[in-house]
Amino acid sequence: MKIKQIRNATLRVEYAGTVFLVDPWLASRHAAGCFSDIPDFPFHPTDPVKNQIPFPICDLPESVEEILEDVDYYLVTHIHPDHIDMSPDGAIGAPLKKDVPILAQNAADAEALKRSGFQRVFTLSDAPVVYGGATLVKTPARHGTRVPCGEASGVVFRAENEKTLYVAGDTIFYDGVQETLKSFRPDVVVLNACAAEFVEFGRLIMNDEDVDCVAKTAPDASLVLSHMDNVPHAAITRQTLRGMLTKRGVSEYYMPEDGETLEF
Repeated sequence: MKIKQIRNATLRVEYAGTVFLVDPWLASRHAAGCFSDIPDFPFHPTDPVKNQIPFPICDLPESVEEILEDVDYYLVTHIHPDHIDMSPDGAIGAPLKKDVPILAQNAADAEALKRSGFQRVFTLSDAPVVYGGATLVKTPARHGTRVPCGEASGVVFRAENEKTLYVAGDTIFYDGVQETLKSFRPDVVVLNACAAEFVEFGRLIMNDEDVDCVAKTAPDASLVLSHMDNVPHAAITRQTLRGMLTKRGVSEYYMPEDGETLEF
């Protein structure tokens, strides 16, 4: 398999002869504006200064055309504006090709994608489903330490002659992630780990302690740390996370730069 870190949670995954573009957020740098630009934005970063930081913080490492080339499926772990483009008029996924099949986590997300013009929308179920050359299994996620910030999900990829891949999605470490790791015994695990947080929901995704918990639960897995350096409500950067993990004794992981490809 090949995993290319595009930006934030956006990954290009080449698996069993099939190309998946995961969480395709393709906005140009600063195009989403600031939280303070959104009328009546109901959520609050822990530091008010973060309301004034435009995002995405970095630009894409290559053109949208290059990112979309030869993609067989789009996969959206959940519909949030840092995982797929969302327009002020409510349209979702404007830069994407609407005739490419798109995989949604549930019926509600699938309907929203259909309303935005996607012609071939499929819903991930809790049972294994074959897409291209890969068998995909939806896995649980908890998107918040206080209360969940909406439903989110992860996905396990399996195929003959491929290592098992677990993309955990937007989640903290909790018993659902622990059970997924124990049940599927993935060889490669992608974790969203910038510790983004809002006052209302608490920490939304993993931090250094969560990564350490995953490393202890799945000591033989290769860890890939993603969702870094592109949203203002993040509490951890690539640089600070490296130091935090060193203090915890976690040294075996990959933290790819935007545009970098890993092969397993």
